[in-house]
Amino acid sequence: MTSILIIMFSVILTNNFVLSQFLGICPFLGVSKKLDSAVGMGVAVTFVMVLATAATWPIEVYILDRYDMGYLQTVVFILVIASLVQLVEMTLKKYMPPLYKSLGVFLPLITTNCAVLGVTIMNITDGYNYIESLFCSVGAGIGFLLAMVLFAGLREKLENCKGIPDCFQGVPITLITASVLSMAFMGFSGVVEGIFG
Repeated sequence: MTSILIIMFSVILTNNFVLSQFLGICPFLGVSKKLDSAVGMGVAVTFVMVLATAATWPIEVYILDRYDMGYLQTVVFILVIASLVQLVEMTLKKYMPPLYKSLGVFLPLITTNCAVLGVTIMNITDGYNYIESLFCSVGAGIGFLLAMVLFAGLREKLENCKGIPDCFQGVPITLITASVLSMAFMGFSGVVEGIFG
């Protein structure tokens, strides 16, 4: 149980896929302009991460490893993730049309979201068992959601801020804010080591 907690806290705070490993930057910067869109994208990515891990781990262990076809890992994982994204997209379109419209083009881009692919591959390369892999993907999704929500909140505050010079408007202030948020998450490394170390 302790190892699962370490894995979860690690991927949520210290090894956050967006803020420390820079995976999933496209939706992080693109969808984080409004808080509701950021929450929707974070939940959708979390859901796809967990489903992708649940599907890809057995495929890797029982098919690709058993028949020495590890070279197909990335292609197979992308196909599985693409199928899951289509399932999520159809579900959102039918049951949550406003969220589907607010996510726009970024929902199909989850297919190529390197954070989702990164989590599935990391679970295999780190040697996690099935349960640890699922908890790692839940933690990574929560970390992605946390980063998206915090960044969206900061961006909404910055839109109302009047003291930003013209040369820093738009992309420059967005990147500066992302870097400061990333540095704040680096401070959690000592906390996690202190608690579980």
